[in-house]
Amino acid sequence: MKTLLRGRLLSFHADPAETKSNHTYIEDGALIVDEGRIVARGLYADLAAPDMAEVDHRPHLILPGFIDAHIHFPQVQVIASWGDQLLDWLNRYTFPQEARYGAAAHAEAMAPAFLDLLLAHGTTTASAFASVHPGSAEALFSAAQARGMMMIAGKVMMDRNAPETVRDTPQRGYDESKRLIQRWQGRDRLRYAISPRFAITSTPEQLQAAGALAAEHPDLHIQTHLSENLAEIDYTLSLYPRARDYLDVYETYGLVGPKTLLGHAIHLNPREIARIAETQARAVFCPTSNLFLGSGLFDAARLREAGVVSGVATDVGGGTSYSMLQTLNEAYKILQLRGQKLHPLSAFHWATRGNALALGLADRIGSLQAGFDADLVVLDCRATPAMALRAEAIESLAEELFLLQILGDDRAVAQTYVAGRPMKPAPVLTR
Repeated sequence: MKTLLRGRLLSFHADPAETKSNHTYIEDGALIVDEGRIVARGLYADLAAPDMAEVDHRPHLILPGFIDAHIHFPQVQVIASWGDQLLDWLNRYTFPQEARYGAAAHAEAMAPAFLDLLLAHGTTTASAFASVHPGSAEALFSAAQARGMMMIAGKVMMDRNAPETVRDTPQRGYDESKRLIQRWQGRDRLRYAISPRFAITSTPEQLQAAGALAAEHPDLHIQTHLSENLAEIDYTLSLYPRARDYLDVYETYGLVGPKTLLGHAIHLNPREIARIAETQARAVFCPTSNLFLGSGLFDAARLREAGVVSGVATDVGGGTSYSMLQTLNEAYKILQLRGQKLHPLSAFHWATRGNALALGLADRIGSLQAGFDADLVVLDCRATPAMALRAEAIESLAEELFLLQILGDDRAVAQTYVAGRPMKPAPVLTR
């Protein structure tokens, strides 16, 4: 059944950092949704029909659903764990918790909770790491399929420098990943990501196996971590002494290309930046995590000037919020420290169409266009008393977006739609 969603529509068609003509805003707008897709967008007065079901979201904003370009499913119970820096935090908290995902029942209990948290915060698509256990990826894909979500995920491959309970072997990592690819890649809205955790936890033999998977399946995403922490970089180069730099470790094994998502990418040298641009790999900014672990300040302007496409992500559980609004809040502050500006239009482009571009999915999600999947978020800038008080004084769309970015969280998400289906308690149809 076709449904008309009424509200204030905001969608981007270009990057505000690059061009002044970048978005479409319709004050009294409407989307017609049918069979999971947007079939029409326009003025309410032009699209309304007496025999069509309507949901009236006025005065709220309707945007494309948020996209999270880097998050860890098994860290749902790691978030908000006190830590020193990256390597210490992994050993004290992350690896012991991830070991629990060897039990299928635990993974199957956590997957729905994890995805429901994403949806409550307005996130409709994510690129997620499972644990080393194939059952954790199975649980995540199954739960995402049940919700109709577009999800990119993969089991991590890691065969050293971690407890035995979270290690595989080069052959087992290859075989288990291969079986998961055959079962889940392209099934409904699901996509598989080859996921060597990072160079420290993979031997050369395992990175070679990951590279073999990438060669056999060039359409798959590859997700890993790069240059998050200075001690991590030093340790990596001690393990791979022939590498020119950290990125070269992954390049050597055929893991750097247009579908590669490089989490963090903070401490990069000029050669690495040039090669990321040349190979069309993606850097992924994880602001709340970078601040929480004291890792460093992402240089968005330097990467943009070099031609690197960047995503932005929560990185839960090193990240401190599932909210892309709060992630944009911290991104603004980090870039302030860099002497760079993040305009609110640029911020919301980044969390929607920008991340769709980073993930290579901008032909399906990230915009409110006819033919696109109906993944949507409805935002209320008056969701809390503090927000409502500030909202009395706003005078522009940009000010409203900035209010949402700084003070918003899941309370500001009035509704989330996945393929046209409301994922919070369903609103009452107006007719």
